[in-house]
Amino acid sequence: MIYINNLHHAFAIGKKGEEQTVPVLKGVTLEVRQGEIAAILGKSGSGKSTLLNILAGFMAPESGTVTVNKHETSALNESQMAAFRLENFGFVFQNFQLMPGLTAFENIELPLKIKGIENEERKAAVRGLMASVGLTEVAGHYPNELSGGQQQRVSIARALITKPPVILADEPTGSLDSETEQEILELIRSLNRDLGITFVIITHDDEVAGIAHRQYRLRDGELMKGEKRHAV
Repeated sequence: MIYINNLHHAFAIGKKGEEQTVPVLKGVTLEVRQGEIAAILGKSGSGKSTLLNILAGFMAPESGTVTVNKHETSALNESQMAAFRLENFGFVFQNFQLMPGLTAFENIELPLKIKGIENEERKAAVRGLMASVGLTEVAGHYPNELSGGQQQRVSIARALITKPPVILADEPTGSLDSETEQEILELIRSLNRDLGITFVIITHDDEVAGIAHRQYRLRDGELMKGEKRHAV
């Protein structure tokens, strides 16, 4: 499903002409199989967000390759990557990144509008998905009228609405209290179990990583060997 091979990346810092190169990723190699939940653990500054951005195609690596669904995405140009991303990835963020002027229903519907799906088909798909993740009663509410857990459920539903094979989640429970965190983790487990969706979760939290089938740990840009385990 996902294979990253010998990935290197660095950032230049300092004034122009006096830049210093700071390595961020150092020969990272990892594999995520279809239907797995994979967790990438690391402290702030370890390189995990850079790794996620490269995997998603928002950044190009200095060297190394990224292969998703047998496509070497690191070789795609910007427009090709945007099209590939729309078909293959859904995104869940720590701060939800919902559109404040759109209702919960409209936020979830937005990716289908971007894809050009017809109105009736869009609305039927959104209604069905909202029911499956327990959001029917808040369909007409705006993000500021929702709890943190409800906002993250909307974010997850928006990520799922195009039926992507992979969900990339960046600290998906980082803004939630412990009780709501458990609700969201259980939702991720059920989506993985029942729909076979592959999840890649970036986190600093061992409890969040505990739901994963495979764990990786980033330290100063170097990836420790993946630990295969039974998700709990």
